[in-house]
Amino acid sequence: MSKKQKTIQKEITLSGVGLHTGNIVSMTLKPAPINHGFAFSRVDLEGVPTIEAKAEYVVTTQRGTNLEKNGVKIQTSEHVLAAAVGLDIDNLLIEIDASEPPIMDGSSKFFIEAIEQAGIKEQEAYIEEYVVKEIISYKDDITGSEIILMPADEYQITTMVDFGTKILGTQNATLHKISDFKEEIASARTFSFLHEIEMLLENDLIKGGDLNNAIVYVDKELSESTMQKLKTAFKKDNISVKPNGILDNLTLHWANEAARHKLLDVIGDLALVGTRIKGKVIANKPGHLINTQFAKKLAKIIKAEKRNYVPQYDLNLPPLLDIHQIMDILPHRPPFLLVDRVLELSDKHVVGMKNVTMNEGFFVGHFPGAPVMPGVLQVEAMAQCGGILVLSTVPDPENYLTYFMKMDNVKFKQKVLPGDTLIFKCELITPIRRGICHMQAYAYANGKLVAEAELMAQIARKK
Repeated sequence: MSKKQKTIQKEITLSGVGLHTGNIVSMTLKPAPINHGFAFSRVDLEGVPTIEAKAEYVVTTQRGTNLEKNGVKIQTSEHVLAAAVGLDIDNLLIEIDASEPPIMDGSSKFFIEAIEQAGIKEQEAYIEEYVVKEIISYKDDITGSEIILMPADEYQITTMVDFGTKILGTQNATLHKISDFKEEIASARTFSFLHEIEMLLENDLIKGGDLNNAIVYVDKELSESTMQKLKTAFKKDNISVKPNGILDNLTLHWANEAARHKLLDVIGDLALVGTRIKGKVIANKPGHLINTQFAKKLAKIIKAEKRNYVPQYDLNLPPLLDIHQIMDILPHRPPFLLVDRVLELSDKHVVGMKNVTMNEGFFVGHFPGAPVMPGVLQVEAMAQCGGILVLSTVPDPENYLTYFMKMDNVKFKQKVLPGDTLIFKCELITPIRRGICHMQAYAYANGKLVAEAELMAQIARKK
C-alpha cells in the first residue's frame, strides 16, 4: 500500500542555547509543501536564505554535521532532522535566527515533543522510497569505521561503538522500526570524553555547553586545574565523578546511551540523502564524517539509478489490455492512437507499449531520408497511456475525453527510430482529484530512457 507524504499541521517555536555560540537561539518548525523535503532557513540573515538538508552541502563534521550553501552556514543539523525522520515526517521548513539549532538537552526529545504538539498531517502526494536491492557499503580505512546498507522489509539501524577506552568499552544499539524512535532513541543525549571537553574549553569552542546537555565520560585523571576550569565553564560549585565514570549531575537513561545517541546521529545524518530508505543500516564505529560520506555516496547512487533505471517487462506475455480493449477506453483512433498494449495498471501507475514501424504516417514527412519519431508525438503517446490510467477510474470511460492542462520538464534523451519498441511508464505524482491527473511519465526504448515529462491532464464528460 502506498503511503502519503506528511508534514506538520501548524508552526511551533522552541528556544534554547546554541552549543557552540552560547547564545539564545529561536527555532520555528513550519509546515512545508509536498516534495519539499527538509530545509533550514536563516531568518537572521538578509534575504532569509534557505539551505536544503542535503548531503551535497556538508562542509565539515567537527562536533556535528555542518552545512553550507552560498556562504550561509547551519551547524549541528542532525538532532532536529533525526526527530523529523523518527516521526515519519517528509516535508519540514526549519527557521532559525542563528547558525545552529538550540542544543536543548543534547538529544532529539524536545524536537519530538514540539513536532507532536504541532500535529502531523497527511499530504496529497505519495512517498518516494529507495528500496535497497543489493549491499552498499563505505569504509574509512584510517579509523576502521564502516557503514553497510542491505535489503530489509523496513528502515532499520544498528550501531556498534568502540572508543578503545575502558570507561565506555563496546556498546551496540538497534532500532527495528522507525516507529520505535520516540521511545527507544530520541532521549539519548550527546556525549564527550573529558580530554575533548578540555580541548574545547581551552579553545573557547563550547560556550553553550553545560552538564545538562552532554554526558561527559572521564577517561583520564581529573586534575585540580581541570576541575576549576569545569566549575567555571559549567557555573557549578562542585563537580565530581560518579562510580560509572561520568561527571555528576546527569543520570544515564540507558547503560548503552552512547550507542543509542550514535544511532540517533546516523538517522539525522542519513536524512541528508533526501529520500526515504527501505533497508537495514549497520554502522560500525559511526561518526558524522563517515555518516555523511555514506549519505553522499548513497545520494549519488539513487540519482544515477533514477536516471538510468529501465524497467524490464516480458513482451511475450499476454497484455493486460490489447488494442481492442484500449479503444474501448480511449477515444483516439488510428492513425492517432499511439498505444498498442497495456502491460500493467494499478490505482497509481500504468505501463503501456507501442511498436514504432516504418508504416507510421508521420515518417512520410518527418525527415523521410532519416526518419525520427517526433518528440511531440512521444509526449502524446505518454499522455494517452496516462489517459488510460485516469479513465480506468470511471465506470463509463467511453463517455469521457482527456485534455492536456500542462507539461513541464520535458526532456528528449535519445532518437526513436522505425523498428523501436517504446515502453511508457506513467506514475501519479498526486492522487487523482476532480478528474485531474498529475503524473510523471517516462518512455524507454532499446534499454534506454528516451523521453520524460511531467504531465497534467483532465478528463471531461462528452457534451
